[in-house]
Amino acid sequence: QVQLVESGGGLVQTGGSLRLSCAASGSGFAITAMGWDRQAPGKQRELVATITRSGSTDYADSVKGRFTISRDNAKNTVTLQMNDLQPEDTAVYYCNAGALKVVTNTRSTSWGQGTQVTVSS
Repeated sequence: QVQLVESGGGLVQTGGSLRLSCAASGSGFAITAMGWDRQAPGKQRELVATITRSGSTDYADSVKGRFTISRDNAKNTVTLQMNDLQPEDTAVYYCNAGALKVVTNTRSTSWGQGTQVTVSS
C-alpha cells in the first residue's frame, strides 16, 4: 500500500499564493502518474492537475495559467504551486498517485487525507 502525506494548505486572500506538497511512500512500489484533485462543499470532486513520471502535465481549464504541478521522481514527491487564488478555488485538495507493485505487476491508485485551502474575498 502506498501512503500519501500532504502539507501546505491554509487560508489566503484573493490573489494570493499557496504551495501544496505531497510525499508518497511504500516499499515495493513504483510511483507512476501523480496529481491533485479537489472537492468544494456541495460539489463533485474534480481533477486539478496531473503529471506523468516523464513530466507531461495536464490541468483543469479553470486553473490553467495559475497553477503549476511538478514532481521529484527521486523523492516521490509532487508539488502544486497555486498563484492568483480565487474564492472558487476554496476546497479540500487531495493528492493522488498511481503505483505499480513490482512483484505482482499490479496497478493501484492512492489518495492522501486531504488538505484544506480557503481563499477569502
